[in-house]
Amino acid sequence: MSVGTDNTRLVVLRGNSASGKSSVAAGLRERFGRGLALVGQDNLRRVVLRERDRPGAANIGLVDLTARYALDAGYHVVVEGILYADHYGAMLTRLRADHRGPTYAYYLDVPLAETLVRHTTKPIADEVGETRLRDWYRPSDLLPGGIETVIGADSSLAATVDRIMRDTGLARLPPLDR
Repeated sequence: MSVGTDNTRLVVLRGNSASGKSSVAAGLRERFGRGLALVGQDNLRRVVLRERDRPGAANIGLVDLTARYALDAGYHVVVEGILYADHYGAMLTRLRADHRGPTYAYYLDVPLAETLVRHTTKPIADEVGETRLRDWYRPSDLLPGGIETVIGADSSLAATVDRIMRDTGLARLPPLDR
């Protein structure tokens, strides 16, 4: 089942908690403007469904459905979240295979020590402690097939946004008039 158009871009941003995924996604949206849909795993899982992250959970299908809907409506889509490979890998593989346009996947590879420091600046820092963050952390949780571009902690937010804008061609496309 094909989704999107030859011109829509699908960008998948994955990484551990506090690796910078949401900040990068927001930077892409700010730089591109209207016509770029953000499909955030945290929003759909924690806010919309209020469910735990586990294999086979309802949010996996909702992330997929939301991304497909936005692509079919002509939006470029950024799917961002921890998106553990063993929970979300099959869905992301199908979405990538079904997307008519170019698809790009990035893994933000930030060491545990740095994610612990970054986590202290997040709004949920008081709710989610270091022990839980350590439990969530999975080093190099890459999708199979080498499809992800790995971006290290040494890449600044601005440099990461610039790179993805260039790689995906979003830097050359006009914002959609919506």
